[in-house]
Amino acid sequence: MLKATGLSDADLDRPLVAVANTWTDATPCNLHLRELGAKVKEGIRAAGGTPIEFNTIVVSDGISMGTEGMRASLISREVIADSIELAVRGAMCDGVIALSGCDKTIPGTMMALARLDRPGLMLYGGSIMPGRFQGKDVSIQDVFEAVGACAAGRISESELRALEDVACPGAGACGGQFTANTMSMTGEMLGLSPMGLNDIPAVDARKEAAAVRAGKIVMRLVTEDLRPSKILTRAAFENAITAVAATAGSTNAVLHLMAIAHEAGVALTLEDFDAISARTPTLADLKPGGRFMASDLERAGGVRLVARRLLEAGLLKDSMTVSGAGIVEEAESAMETAGQEVVRALDNPVSPRGGFAIVRGTLSPEGAVVKLAGHARRKHTGPARVFDSEEDCFAAVQRREIKAGDVVIIRYEGPKGGPGMREMLGVTGALVGQKLGDSVVLITDGRFSGATHGFMVGHVAPEAQVGGPIAFVKDGDLITLDVDARRLDVAADLESRKAGWKAPAWRFKTGVMAKYAGSVSSAALGAVTLPVLP
Repeated sequence: MLKATGLSDADLDRPLVAVANTWTDATPCNLHLRELGAKVKEGIRAAGGTPIEFNTIVVSDGISMGTEGMRASLISREVIADSIELAVRGAMCDGVIALSGCDKTIPGTMMALARLDRPGLMLYGGSIMPGRFQGKDVSIQDVFEAVGACAAGRISESELRALEDVACPGAGACGGQFTANTMSMTGEMLGLSPMGLNDIPAVDARKEAAAVRAGKIVMRLVTEDLRPSKILTRAAFENAITAVAATAGSTNAVLHLMAIAHEAGVALTLEDFDAISARTPTLADLKPGGRFMASDLERAGGVRLVARRLLEAGLLKDSMTVSGAGIVEEAESAMETAGQEVVRALDNPVSPRGGFAIVRGTLSPEGAVVKLAGHARRKHTGPARVFDSEEDCFAAVQRREIKAGDVVIIRYEGPKGGPGMREMLGVTGALVGQKLGDSVVLITDGRFSGATHGFMVGHVAPEAQVGGPIAFVKDGDLITLDVDARRLDVAADLESRKAGWKAPAWRFKTGVMAKYAGSVSSAALGAVTLPVLP
């Protein structure tokens, strides 16, 4: 049967290498991966292997944002990992190279590599280039914020449409230090992606040569039997978390790194993330809170330059990478572009601490993640405005019912309650567009897009669906967020409100949504799905 696919005896004598692709027409992030996969296969053949390509699913976060489709996003991470695992085990491949693009394809492919523990690597398809609007670089973040600005009368509908037409100019994943580029960076810092190859933008002419090189590298991994279990050490995960903190990356990295660590058998807790962020300065001036795009970082020196800054700060631990060099050696080889302003010197950080913190308290006893990038606030007390869905909250924002000082709460959007823990970029973007980003707090048991900035708290655990405290908050309750004290508290007797409470009915009773809701863990554990064994 393999000969029927065109393979010869000589082909079958060579190692079989899976090319796990995530190509799709459904999003620009992965639009070009069919062509990139062909170049990967060239590299595998040139190095003495036989590539076998297959595809898996993609759910676009940016396109599904603010809709029912967004419930599928985080769930797709598990489906991607599961499908790659099944295909590789079924074909009995000797090695794996996984191509990623959109947000969940990146952790999904790395989870599969860790789970399979066969020689392999992850290659990211690369960032989209910036759009240009009114003389400045723009991204999808600007579009979501312009929706709020339009509702507030600050820009016209025609201006919004004109921005929409140019914000995403072609193939590649969203262009700031949003979730895709954050997780691509963690792939390099973990050692599962060859340093420098992920940095190259999607439409850059160098990307095809990078794909060929990646194909050759995976063959060396097969020959040397270098497996992810030798690479994904505790030190590697600490390096990845440190890089996220130093670049004010997406808070989704907390969920995803915990999930990858779970597959690799490395223990990570929320306290690890908080401790690392507290000792790591924010050094990269990247969107959404800063000025520059992913393509600017690549021109400045790329992830290698970030690694070198961390090495200079004594924050980088040596660990193995798929390139054959240790992460310290990679950092030492960084080439910094003269005059670049993207990655700051140690004596001139964007902020003295990293871009996120973990808070606990009467509203989040298992923990929650607060984003610190893009604002200077450390404490806020205000009255709760409570919504039981993202749609209800977005409608209130568009009606301009949210006022300065409010604490907006969106609940029943957690891993089980959503299901799927939707991202709230539609709401946060609209708040920023209405100039409320610096005067309100948004708290949710759902998630935030990597493009979100402002005083926002996500991943509140336990979630409302399982009877977490967030389920019992009422309009007007005073909520206090104190970052320095690491506290998130509500001034109300929530215990007295539990009597007679019943969880809402599951939104889905059949299919993948129901399967997921029944097996997914708390966000405090990475929202991984856990097997139900006798």
